Amino acid sequence: MNSIKNIAVFIFVLVVLASCKKDVDNLKVLDNVKAPTNVNAIFDITQDNTGVVTIIPTAEGVTEFFITFGDATDEKPTTYAINEVITHTYTEGVFTVGITASGLTGLTSKIEKELNVTFKAPENLVVTIVPDAINPKTISVTATADYATIMEIYFGEVTGEEPVKVLPGEAALHTYAEAGNYVVRVVAKSGGSATVEHSETVTISAASDPVTLPITFESYTVNYSFVDFGNEVTSVVDNPDASGINNSARVAQSIKTTGAETWAGTLLTLASPIDFTAKKLIRVKVLSPKRGVVVKFKIENLNNADINAEVDVITTTSNEWEELTFDFSGIDLGQEYQKVVMFFDFGNTGDDATYYFDDIKQASAAVSTGIVGTWKIKPEAGSLGVGPELGDISWWAIDAAGVEARACFYDDDYIFGADGSFSNVLGTETWIEGWQGGSDACGTPVAPHDGSAVANYTYDAAAGTVTLNGVGAYLGIAKAYNGGELTTPSDAPESITYQITFSDEETVMTLDINIGGGWWRFILVKDGTVVSSPLDGTWKIAPEAGSLGVGPELGDISWWAIDAAGVEARACFYDDEYIFGSDGSFSNVLGTETWVEGWQGGTDACGAPVAPHDGSASATFAYDADAGTVTINGVGAYLGIPKAYNGGELTTPADAPETITYNIALEDENTRMTLDINIGGGWWRFILVKN
Repeated sequence: MNSIKNIAVFIFVLVVLASCKKDVDNLKVLDNVKAPTNVNAIFDITQDNTGVVTIIPTAEGVTEFFITFGDATDEKPTTYAINEVITHTYTEGVFTVGITASGLTGLTSKIEKELNVTFKAPENLVVTIVPDAINPKTISVTATADYATIMEIYFGEVTGEEPVKVLPGEAALHTYAEAGNYVVRVVAKSGGSATVEHSETVTISAASDPVTLPITFESYTVNYSFVDFGNEVTSVVDNPDASGINNSARVAQSIKTTGAETWAGTLLTLASPIDFTAKKLIRVKVLSPKRGVVVKFKIENLNNADINAEVDVITTTSNEWEELTFDFSGIDLGQEYQKVVMFFDFGNTGDDATYYFDDIKQASAAVSTGIVGTWKIKPEAGSLGVGPELGDISWWAIDAAGVEARACFYDDDYIFGADGSFSNVLGTETWIEGWQGGSDACGTPVAPHDGSAVANYTYDAAAGTVTLNGVGAYLGIAKAYNGGELTTPSDAPESITYQITFSDEETVMTLDINIGGGWWRFILVKDGTVVSSPLDGTWKIAPEAGSLGVGPELGDISWWAIDAAGVEARACFYDDEYIFGSDGSFSNVLGTETWVEGWQGGTDACGAPVAPHDGSASATFAYDADAGTVTINGVGAYLGIPKAYNGGELTTPADAPETITYNIALEDENTRMTLDINIGGGWWRFILVKN
């Protein structure tokens, strides 16, 4: 019986400990919860001279609101739940309403808004309608009127429309689905029963610019006029998964509806024939719900569909973006091809699957250099690593300090002969570990891993493998073999097979080997290859509308975006240079003038650069291709505009941070760079082009 009691007590203790552990974990999660953001409120005043006002507060990350109505002294806030109806009766007058939003952890954010309660009818209604600089189907409507407390805006697109309610002076945005003429009606209301209104016809123009390569689907003025056939349905939509290799805002969506023909697809006509003289590859980013799907890319003559060429490529992944390459090296250059046609899951009847595609562009075929030649481990962090899965080096990975400490290892040569021979050339020193009798330091090579092996190799491009034959021959580190790690040099196997992939026009080799319960990865670079970043060089902000913008979400620049007139006005800014050095250095080169804003002591005009954002910073950069980030190190160094930093916007130059990290996406063969930065409650976007 005592044993049973002891067991019961032990189980109880375990349950308590587990509960405590869960509570601690939950508290750690709560540590990351921030105060509510985007706090706002709308006032809806009853139009019957009663002074009854409905207050509609909003916020993100809110659990409850505290409201002060502003019509009493020493007023204590009243607590309201989310979506609870808040009404209050006022006399005529002007009041300051306090809205405090409280979050899950009790952190709060507060705003104050002026409420003008009057029973007079609104007068002097002024309505301003402005088309969006980026999207011609979007308009901004702002209205003001004396004595008005609320504006109701009808955009005239649907019958039975519910109005958008905004405060006087606030803008209401609307995007029309189709081109046409629409009557915008604005009704100004006060606390009285009388109203005043204004109606105005707006003309929404259809996109009319022609389609040209590369096709990015980002432009609102290009007429992406898809011709669908076989019950395919294609349109331009927001990117459903802005991650990985594709962070663009808009992409094409193609739905192969249930029962669609096996040959269902979609067609776009280009403004001019494709020039295949120098670039014979077509690359397309694709997001497929299924792996192993046949994607057919076809090109046709403008007037004769019998003049065509097509290439099939199979998707290798599902539910993530990948870039497919269609090789038209055998194209008949004597013909013209002006139509592009895409087929998804070609050969199979439609099953209502949705496919996405983007960034259709031409590229040059890489010159194959092959495996033959001399290779070294790439002298950078992450070039050696081990982890639980293929490509995962989370258990251990070499860092920059490790690369420097193992200089005797990073100068080792791995030589693949054209005759099939293989050699390890280590010199007088390499890295010697404990299992070899060393002390994890540079030392004399230890047999049989000392370069003395008479070895050869077999490279199987189709299988993606390379096999070394010869006791003591190896790639990367000597201890890794198929299924394990050596504990003594005498157990060196006769043969080792590595998985192999090439990149950067076959000048970079990535090797993976399964050691049983884990994977090693080694990254090698061909000797004589300059190890560089695709960022290396001089960049400028793209001199085009939309190259600067800010909005509430990643890729959304609806709050403000530069237009063509703004590009022209800021010529002193658009000639600024952002220089990434091959040695990791970074420079802002601004010349005698750049755009200087109020927070810098300027007047939002061209002027002399202001320190520390004047190009004087001694700065460096770190580009992480896997994470999709670039970090600028150095007070005053920046990309895009100087006021944007991680989590906010500067209000004084003296607060410039030591480091700024941007999300980065490269396209057009690394000649176009899109940068995004979260400023806390909003995102800036900058688009740069290589000089």
